[in-house]
Amino acid sequence: MKRIGVIGVGEIGRALVTGLCDGGEEPPEVFLSPRGARTAAELSARHEGVQVCVDNQEVVDRSDVVIIAVRRQDRHEALAGLRVDDGKVVVNVMAGVANDELRRTLATDAPLIRAIPLPAVRERRSVTVICPTHPVVDALFERLGGVLPVADEVAFNVFSALTGTLTAHYSYLATLTSWAADQGIAPGDADRYVRGLFQGVGRALSDETRSLHQLAADHETPGGNNERVRTTWFGPDNSDALHKALDGLLTHLHRPE
Repeated sequence: MKRIGVIGVGEIGRALVTGLCDGGEEPPEVFLSPRGARTAAELSARHEGVQVCVDNQEVVDRSDVVIIAVRRQDRHEALAGLRVDDGKVVVNVMAGVANDELRRTLATDAPLIRAIPLPAVRERRSVTVICPTHPVVDALFERLGGVLPVADEVAFNVFSALTGTLTAHYSYLATLTSWAADQGIAPGDADRYVRGLFQGVGRALSDETRSLHQLAADHETPGGNNERVRTTWFGPDNSDALHKALDGLLTHLHRPE
């Protein structure tokens, strides 16, 4: 893990580089593709061991571990003609791109590992799902907050579907602040309060001695405000709609392009 290449320096690429280079351990050498030139230049200026390469082939040639983080729709252009020696380790963080498809594109026998890194890897606080397990990739993501290997891509897609709920959560919080503003609360005050409220929820989640159902019960009293909202808004119909949305996303993830 001394030399890591990143092809595709978007939000996740930036988070990975930041997490690797800002930690207490000795940072690896990092080689960035020229895609996302502005972000790549910023990272190179900030971190001594980060270099921007002239093209993606140079990224591969200079790296032991190659992280492919381009958008799914950009993969053919970004990876066309790329030569990847069998001795490399390739980490595929492209959403919806199976390893079999990536292997056909790269025409390599190098180990291919799928991963779902989230933006919090920049702070080394995110558990990353990978498939299959690999000692080098396990060590990489342990350094960034933890690793959760799964047995196959069927299970991997379930976790991938769960990540699709993140922006719905943010929209839920935005709706709370909008409602408060409609009641005459200053928008800035509503925003500050909702952020603080749910940052506290996030801290409670670190208590793994209690199940999620138990955490919900512990924050609720019979006939209280929380129970009222949960039972009148997040009832069986709402829960069923969420299940159906996730089922539809999972079907999409299983379907080859």
